[in-house]
Amino acid sequence: MANPAETADRARAAKAPAVLVLEDGRRYVGRAYGSRGRTLGEVVFATGMTGYQETLTDPSYAGQIVLMTAPHIGNTGANDEDMESRKIWVSGFIVREPSRVSSNFRSQRSLDDDLESGGVVGISGIDTRAITRHIRSEGAMRSGIFSGEDFSLSDGEQLDLVRQAPSMRGRNLSDEVSTVEPYSIPAVGERIGSVAVLDLGVKTSTLTFLAERGFEVLVLPQSVTSEHVLSLKPSALFFSNGPGDPAASDAHVRLLQEVLRAGVPYFGICFGNQLLGRALGFGTYKLPFGHRGINQPVLDKTTRRVEITSQNHGFAVDMPTEGVHESRTGFGRVEVSHYSLNDNVVEGIRCLDIPAFSVQYHPEAASGPHDANYLFDRFRDVVLAHHKAAGAGETK
Repeated sequence: MANPAETADRARAAKAPAVLVLEDGRRYVGRAYGSRGRTLGEVVFATGMTGYQETLTDPSYAGQIVLMTAPHIGNTGANDEDMESRKIWVSGFIVREPSRVSSNFRSQRSLDDDLESGGVVGISGIDTRAITRHIRSEGAMRSGIFSGEDFSLSDGEQLDLVRQAPSMRGRNLSDEVSTVEPYSIPAVGERIGSVAVLDLGVKTSTLTFLAERGFEVLVLPQSVTSEHVLSLKPSALFFSNGPGDPAASDAHVRLLQEVLRAGVPYFGICFGNQLLGRALGFGTYKLPFGHRGINQPVLDKTTRRVEITSQNHGFAVDMPTEGVHESRTGFGRVEVSHYSLNDNVVEGIRCLDIPAFSVQYHPEAASGPHDANYLFDRFRDVVLAHHKAAGAGETK
């Protein structure tokens, strides 16, 4: 039961003012939420009705102020089990109405507690629908939330701070979210081999699903070299999701190219999809407002099935969705395997002459639908088939 004094303190704090300032000059005054102070970042919206804790702890949101389009956030509280990484990564948090009560048998604390302890500056009590419509029209842009003493800054000072903040375009954020030290996770059940995972902002659920397919998971810092990866003699390579602009990750592209030339099977998701596109010689570009949420429709061209997917990306691969294309970097034939039914954005790549494929969305779906979970099975099958073929070749 809540302490009456703590409840009174929260009530007073909830009345404290805050303002969201967009780089085009728009201002939205509301109530302070979470920690107090100043935060800057690219404002984006996420359409998930549930899964706010997984969203907050997804490293792909580093450098971004996330607006939840669902009007009521915090109903089920927070717990340790649903954390997708070691901390909250969003730069700021925007909600229409934070829940005053956390009610769920799995709840260990309130969402407010996590935001405050994590130092996440947020704002509530503003028209999130109007902001979402504005972003859809004008595109994602730099923004800032100001509360506490920073709320007293003049409108001009606040806007100047927002406009001086770095743009997401050209930013390499992998070193901010990646593990510093390598670690391993044992295979669940029969071990079929090992997978080297380049941690560009990996989520816990992804590692769990890989281990459950029989892989010993070797999680590596984003700074490793191709020589180090190959010295581990992995059965496969995996590039994770992560924040930032793929055009700023040249070292990761070179690493991937060198490991692919060594014949190692590859699977990438989200950022890993964009980096495979670059490794194959295609470009990337920034989307107007990105795909974020757990209701994104994607067509799998192989099965002709429509999957409802979990997504979080602001960049995409620049590649025609139809036809077979020749890799510009010598990796043979390539085709788009999945594309978005909303805007035809490339959502998956399949190599036809080497054992490599990737998808733009999050098949681990933490949180979200499980339509794409089969991709981990497909990866397992690709690895097993590759090593069976390699073994047959050695026998001959």
